[in-house]
Amino acid sequence: MKNIIESKVYYADTDAYGVVWHGSYLKWLEQGRVEWCEQAGHNLCELSDNGIVLPVVNLNVKYKTSARLNDKIIVETEIEKFNGLSVTFKQKILSKDTGKTFIKASVEVVAIDNDGKLYRRMPEILANVFKTELLKDG
Repeated sequence: MKNIIESKVYYADTDAYGVVWHGSYLKWLEQGRVEWCEQAGHNLCELSDNGIVLPVVNLNVKYKTSARLNDKIIVETEIEKFNGLSVTFKQKILSKDTGKTFIKASVEVVAIDNDGKLYRRMPEILANVFKTELLKDG
């Protein structure tokens, strides 16, 4: 399953040079992962209420070209890898108008409880979703 969201670059997203500040991309990547989870039937607030939190533990971003003020962007999110302990999302942010890729990212998350303790295995409710999606896309 690939989740696709659209957004727009606002002034607050840019830096002194008039291009998107590198940290703004991280906000859009997070929005993409949250929306992917919701599309898969899991609201992150409800997961937290049930003692499951999904922090980022590894982030690799390749910046290709800069987005600018008023650009319309598309954030694509899908599962790249699941190993039972962590899940890696493959994400891309591109121009809606030209299709040009602004960034590509690989984001790994794990599951912890509300006290910060790492689960030895991804909780079954999520593991089943991640496995199923990998089989569909694979």
